Amino acid sequence: MDDFRSPEDLFREEAKKVKEFSKDYLKFLPFVVVGLLLIFVLQGMIYSIGPDEVGVVQRFGKYVRATDPGLHAKFPFGIEKVTPVKVKKIFKEEFGFKTTRAGIRSIYSQKKTSEASLMLTGDLNILDVKWIVQFRVNDPVKLLFQTRNPVANVRDMAEVVMRRLCGDYTVDEVLTTKRQEIAQKAQVGLQELMDKYQTGIYVVTVKLLDVNPPDEVKPAFNEVNEAKQERERMINEAWEAYNKAIPKARGEAVRTISQSEGYSLDKINRAKGESERFLMTWTEYKKAPEITKKRLYLEKMAEVLPKVKRKFVMDSAQKSILPLLQLDPKGGSE
Repeated sequence: MDDFRSPEDLFREEAKKVKEFSKDYLKFLPFVVVGLLLIFVLQGMIYSIGPDEVGVVQRFGKYVRATDPGLHAKFPFGIEKVTPVKVKKIFKEEFGFKTTRAGIRSIYSQKKTSEASLMLTGDLNILDVKWIVQFRVNDPVKLLFQTRNPVANVRDMAEVVMRRLCGDYTVDEVLTTKRQEIAQKAQVGLQELMDKYQTGIYVVTVKLLDVNPPDEVKPAFNEVNEAKQERERMINEAWEAYNKAIPKARGEAVRTISQSEGYSLDKINRAKGESERFLMTWTEYKKAPEITKKRLYLEKMAEVLPKVKRKFVMDSAQKSILPLLQLDPKGGSE
């Protein structure tokens, strides 16, 4: 019965053990508090900046310095505040469409987007222009303290620049030949606006992805394009016929002119030769008329007689030519 302990005895024994334990460890409580306080202070003083970031440090709200990637220290208890800004990441803003899932083959939203992509061209036509703007932060201080909403600024400025450029070109130029030129000018113009308003943003690229007429006017636009293509086809066919006929006619004209010039030159030379020969003959004739006359006669006979098929030699004393009429046509005297 001496070993029997009531619940009150057990409770007193446990309370005694707790009191002894508290006495043993109470002397370590200040060190625990100091340790926790030190951890809290160190946690407020030490901060880390990622490899693609720059840390912007503010002291009581005023910018004091920028820190590079790595571990750094600052004043705790809200005296200094650090804002990490990604300066190597390329951001992208889409106009006229929205990417719902990016990958090897990006999937784009089919929902109706805002009217930011509707552009009025210089010839008063409306086009649905889809484009992207890629940019990065090159001055985190200006980004934080000179702009209130950097993304909204990029979108508004990009839309202003694109509308101005599309208004400088015709619908055909925006659709086909001038797309690359418009994209380059848009990048330059957007960067000028970014620098002017000190946004701290660098425009990496502006790219036109797709340019089409709005869905409401596509049938009429296609009919106009078909009519233009038909007109171009007819013009090309006409030029083809022209290029075939005109050179041929010009060649015929040149050939006829050349023949006429050759004929004229031949006649003139012949006439000059005949006149010179006549003058020479006339000079010789005046010197010896009889001899010249006989020579001319003989030369003419030598020229004419070889061309005569049948020749008749007649006696000068012959009074009539009737006997000659009875001659055999195949024979006869020569």
